[in-house]
Amino acid sequence: MTLDRPHGVSIRTVHDVAGLAAVSDYFSDVWQTPRSAPPYPAEVLHSLVHAGGAVHAAYDGTRLAGAAVAVFGPHGDTYSLVAAADQGLGYAVKQAQRAWAVGLGARIMRWTFDPLVGRNARFNLAKLGATGTEYLVDFYGPMADGVNDGDESDRLTVMWELAAPDTTDETTDRDTAPVTHSAPDGAALARRDIADRHIWCRVPDDIVRLRAADPELALRWRYAVREVFTEAFAQGYTATGMSRDGWYTLSREAAV
Repeated sequence: MTLDRPHGVSIRTVHDVAGLAAVSDYFSDVWQTPRSAPPYPAEVLHSLVHAGGAVHAAYDGTRLAGAAVAVFGPHGDTYSLVAAADQGLGYAVKQAQRAWAVGLGARIMRWTFDPLVGRNARFNLAKLGATGTEYLVDFYGPMADGVNDGDESDRLTVMWELAAPDTTDETTDRDTAPVTHSAPDGAALARRDIADRHIWCRVPDDIVRLRAADPELALRWRYAVREVFTEAFAQGYTATGMSRDGWYTLSREAAV
């Protein structure tokens, strides 16, 4: 199946050995690993496709510019193992994944991402309308790629309801809510409204750059954000939004 996109971009599922090898190389470049030691080897991708999963690839002309991998999970829902794309193509790649999953009867797609990467949080929560439902501490253990090396691999699980309408950012009173935690930079890290319906938590502007420049400071951010999220999730909150200036919105229903 081929899904054409504007500006010369097309997206299609990949099944052939050469195409899957190119996707594996693309993931190596994104995660800054040697192509001889990719995070997702071509033979693994081939096995996933053979087992009924899907590898979607985005092409800008003939150039590979994005890819995503999904498999079926329990109850007929889907799990997105990995997705990456050049700037501006991520939404198209995820929509191709959604069309594939819905066509096979799935209603929900899940995946994980690093909660400190604010741009990914905004894409997942604000643009796609997914919800962060689970905070996983050091999910993968130590990682030796060029993006995560030196940090602990906390991840946020998101659930994307595939038939849900697009969402818009919430208007909130974050700036007037009391501060509950301070960030490693000395400013506010978290705020909580007096009605206990919302918590807001800030992440650094660019954790990948910070991790490379000051790994110790990046780890302090990891621990600080972890504390806010694990406390909030234990109290029934979920992650429902991310602002353009790097603040998560965590929400829960009012007590009856």
